[in-house]
Amino acid sequence: MLAIWQSFKQNYLIKYWNPVAAVIAAGIISAYYFGITGTYWAVTGEFTRWGGHLLNALGVDVSNWSYFQLIGLDGTIFTRIDGVMILGMFAGCLSAALWANNVKWHNQPHKKRIIQALIGGALAGFGARLAMGCNLASLFTGIPQFSVHAWFFTFATAIGTYFGVKVTLLPMFRVKLELKKGAAKIKENDPKQANRRFWVGMLIFITYLSASLYVMQSSIKLGFAMLCGLAFGLLIERAQICFTSAFRDLWITGRAYMAKAIIFGIIAGTIGVFSYIQLGVSPKILWAGPNAIIGGLLFGFGIVLAGGCETGWMYRSMEGQVHFMWVGVGNVVGSTLLAYY
Repeated sequence: MLAIWQSFKQNYLIKYWNPVAAVIAAGIISAYYFGITGTYWAVTGEFTRWGGHLLNALGVDVSNWSYFQLIGLDGTIFTRIDGVMILGMFAGCLSAALWANNVKWHNQPHKKRIIQALIGGALAGFGARLAMGCNLASLFTGIPQFSVHAWFFTFATAIGTYFGVKVTLLPMFRVKLELKKGAAKIKENDPKQANRRFWVGMLIFITYLSASLYVMQSSIKLGFAMLCGLAFGLLIERAQICFTSAFRDLWITGRAYMAKAIIFGIIAGTIGVFSYIQLGVSPKILWAGPNAIIGGLLFGFGIVLAGGCETGWMYRSMEGQVHFMWVGVGNVVGSTLLAYY
């Protein structure tokens, strides 16, 4: 029995997952998420609300801001579907990273990279908010809704990432490498530390899973959103799902592995969403205008400049990569800035 557990642990909880299978699973889960909660898997709107709550706490009245009048600022992160779903994503990412002993504090010593992360994150957040969604709501889960704005955003994002690649390869974005005398020391993994982290990750996973099932007793939508968020977090961390790399790899190496995985995931999600639409669930259709195109261009450029999209910075920050924590800060700032206008 112990041998079976160790085999399962090594193959499914510690090793990285196949990206194609993981993205398809994310597409299927996102379809159920839409059918049961009535909304799609999205994060930018909630991040914008976080910025609004922070400004409120600092004494800034945002109730008259046009964007918050449109989407509302009612409730808290613990009472909104998007809020508990995102908390679940962070819990899932952290759990998965701890299972694999993949949590390590990676500081960002270069100020240039920090500025790059903040500006890129802000551009991505601003663009996503302008287009009414990021790589999730205006691409991965937007296209299955049969919303034309998602196609505008997707093509514009591809163009934006192309120019982002060209700009970030310029000499001005290179950092000086410092060579130090002496042989590099390879730090061996501590089995006891890895085991402790595994069980801490399992504790976080079981706690949030239990909370999801408990909340589901009183609110199906809220509890299911928590459950889906946990699943999304596990998937993006274990399979290292990042839309930035999917686009960037096309322009740098011509590698389309992650891009193909995303397409398969969109197809799976589309089939599920279409089934729910046939059952009477209203699709999430947003306006297709210049906002989707301009927003996509800014978003695409921003995610390459920053080094990661919304899903990318979320799981990497849970792995202890400080650079992507700065990307997240910039993301919230950028999306909140647009809410003002």
